[in-house]
Amino acid sequence: MQSLARRVEHGGALTFSGLAVPAQPFFAALLHQIFPHRQIVVVAENLKVQESFQQDLETWTGASPLFYPAWEVLPHEGRLPHADVISERLQTIVTLSQDAKSKAQNSKLLVTSVAALLQKTFTPADLKNRARTLKRGDKIAPLDLIEWLEEQGYEPEAQVSQKGELALRGGIVDIFPPTSPWPVRLEFFGDELESLREFDPQSQVSRGEITEVTLPPAGEIGILKNSSHVTHHSSLLDHLARETIFVLCEPEALSVQAGNYSQQIPVGDAFHISWSDFLADLNRCGFVSTELAEEAGVEETGLQLSSLEAFRPLAGRPPEPQVAEAQRREFFQQLHRWRRQDFSVHVFCNNEGERQRFEEIWQEFGLSVESRPVISLGSLARGFICDQAKLVVVTDAEIFGRYKVQRPRRLKSPHAVAARSALDIDFTDLEFGDLVVHLQHGIGRYLGLKNLPTSAGSRGSQPTTTNEQPATECLVIEYAPSGDAVEPPKLYVPVSEAHLVSKYVGAGKANPPLNQLGGNRWAKAREHAEKAVRDIAAEMLRIQAVRESQPGHPCKPDNQWQREFEGAFIYEETPDQVTA
Repeated sequence: MQSLARRVEHGGALTFSGLAVPAQPFFAALLHQIFPHRQIVVVAENLKVQESFQQDLETWTGASPLFYPAWEVLPHEGRLPHADVISERLQTIVTLSQDAKSKAQNSKLLVTSVAALLQKTFTPADLKNRARTLKRGDKIAPLDLIEWLEEQGYEPEAQVSQKGELALRGGIVDIFPPTSPWPVRLEFFGDELESLREFDPQSQVSRGEITEVTLPPAGEIGILKNSSHVTHHSSLLDHLARETIFVLCEPEALSVQAGNYSQQIPVGDAFHISWSDFLADLNRCGFVSTELAEEAGVEETGLQLSSLEAFRPLAGRPPEPQVAEAQRREFFQQLHRWRRQDFSVHVFCNNEGERQRFEEIWQEFGLSVESRPVISLGSLARGFICDQAKLVVVTDAEIFGRYKVQRPRRLKSPHAVAARSALDIDFTDLEFGDLVVHLQHGIGRYLGLKNLPTSAGSRGSQPTTTNEQPATECLVIEYAPSGDAVEPPKLYVPVSEAHLVSKYVGAGKANPPLNQLGGNRWAKAREHAEKAVRDIAAEMLRIQAVRESQPGHPCKPDNQWQREFEGAFIYEETPDQVTA
């Protein structure tokens, strides 16, 4: 490690061979420990590897590194990237632009991919000009603020639910900055900003006051396309300090991936730089680049981190139970041999249940408690071994003989997923004439989608011409006429409030009558249902109380085969499962 530190301090382009892919995040974490005040940028082949490296680095460092993804759409296409992708890209470059003294330690680690490095973004100066910090007591007209936010890519909506959206209601402006975990509610008295509060995008309930908020641009590729200085856009390199250390994982694979990406881009595309130009800029700017390769090279580095594949191979399909048991027994015997040879063996389990199961298997194989490895909780892709340091890292993959299925990173934010699931409605399940239920107005008939002009009370998007009116897409629901009315009334529900509408599901083939808008039949039905729910809850409590008062008997514990069957496949829990 001392030799490694000296080589990196001397700078230039370095090559380290004999580093297995599962150990490469560990190598980056070592660099981070040796050079805690220097930026470390880890470059992965694609998004899947990037997410895996990010997860491993979180385990090794105990913090979440910056994540800089690619757009996932080609710059010349007519589509925009997902809001979470833009959020993470902007979060990274905004954090890099902050004063060094205010940076958290985890901001010194950054994980990205080849495609992300080849896509241009804002220059540091342009990013600074497009950001604005608001504090309590600032003077600004709400309509002027809305106009400025729209220029920065924020989308007007009736209700803020996702990043990059804004809403205006009188003197209240709701904004969801892409770099913030929560949206912010600004309350104005005239042109004076009186209060700033974060709020939950799902319930719209305030979470607490804040003193200031920084509003970066909410769009990237759309704003860049409309810029008159396209050639002045920059890459991620322009946002990094010159002492940054680049870690290029599997350089040959990076080059192939860069070539495949470049073939999809039109010649002369203003938002793309070639891999050769990027590497030339990397060297010209004086950045340190370290290439990590699994295959042993001519140059010996002195630091060999090898895969455990030779000791615990994992096939694409799980073997027969008897074969799997024999393979695991042999691997546990190998762990025991390593411990007797004074190797430091560290086992990483995903959760407490896996830790307990590992200890049970260790005892079932008759291995001594004194020789048991160090067990930690943490998620790693695969294990590795360093013979020179007598170090072995083992993961759940080697213990249970299975690969881990990793959920895409942007689906992991609990409040974001909850907000999206609450606001999403599958329109493919709705057909013209279907019965639907509105939470407040009851049963109606779905008549499709329709664009309506934005009401005068909601500012909406600015029309591009004097004849074009801003419009809001709405669900049209027909209700029963009341009184002497002949024409059935229609309710127009903005798509942003579609979570209030669900498809009607009833017993039998008879269709229920439609409710009347403003009638009391739906309110009485809801009251009756709420009373029935309370009665059921009371009955459940009564039954449970009776059960608690009676003697019982314990069921037999799960046997080994049942546990093995339940653990045959491992996956990451959804946010709802984690909460449960």
